[in-house]
Amino acid sequence: MINTLIFPAIAAFIIHIILCPIFIPLLKRLNFGQYIRDDGPQAHLKKAGTPTMGGIVILISFVLASLLFIGSSPEIIPILVATVGFGIIGFLDDFIKVVMKRSLGLKAMQKILAQILVTAIFGYLLLNYTDVSTEVIVPFTGISFDLGVWFIPFLFIVMIGTTNSVNLTDGLDGLASGITVLVATFFAVVSWGEQSGVVPITAAAVGSLLGFLLFNTYPAKVFMGDTGSLALGGFVAATAFMLNMPLFLLIVGLIYVLEALSVIIQVGYYKMTKKRIFRMAPLHHHYELGGWPESRVVAVFCIITAILCLVGLLAL
Repeated sequence: MINTLIFPAIAAFIIHIILCPIFIPLLKRLNFGQYIRDDGPQAHLKKAGTPTMGGIVILISFVLASLLFIGSSPEIIPILVATVGFGIIGFLDDFIKVVMKRSLGLKAMQKILAQILVTAIFGYLLLNYTDVSTEVIVPFTGISFDLGVWFIPFLFIVMIGTTNSVNLTDGLDGLASGITVLVATFFAVVSWGEQSGVVPITAAAVGSLLGFLLFNTYPAKVFMGDTGSLALGGFVAATAFMLNMPLFLLIVGLIYVLEALSVIIQVGYYKMTKKRIFRMAPLHHHYELGGWPESRVVAVFCIITAILCLVGLLAL
């Protein structure tokens, strides 16, 4: 069982560090640079032109390393489908923004409908081709609660909500990748302890993200784009459901939740009062505009996530 934890992580890491030095210059030659909005933090304007769509390499290394174990662990298929499916949505969004030079990418309704479709496919595979039940583990209680007919709407809310929350978190160098590698490690430890068949794919995610962090930490040489952030959101949510642990996302994924809530609160409050609660949303920009260096925001958010992952283990 230990081989299914170590080998996929090493394989994904090696694939990533081989491909990134090839892929980054290619993105530069194709002029696939990051677009920086004028209404964002002014310090980010210097990042304009940094190669983006690095999520393609995340997906390639993640998928290849996972496929090595698909014969012995068919449970990874629904997670692969969700991750790649959401990654394709992100790729289309990036392609429109970067290649076709349209700053808004996919329209909101197009993106939501596509996310609903991918979630529906994942849910179908989950309930018809795996042993996963409609029960969810309640943290700190040691009990499972059967959602019954409410499982399907709950699935859609959590999948789409988590995916977009991870996307919102991807705003600083190494932030989304740093937080998600910790969440993926949490799932790898849990799945290994339970001898679950999803061990290889969680390990592959850890290895791939560690490889990406070599190029994504401040100052980033490449950004993951929506290709990466939506794929990672799909991975996190799908893995949580495969382990009957979606409620644990409120613990280990608290930063994702706070990032999304900050946007919802900011927009809602501004529409009602024409005033802002945060200096800027998502939350990481609030602290950045408050004088925190970008690297400090990333470090603090990652430390909080690491502690919460330990809390998550205790909550089992």
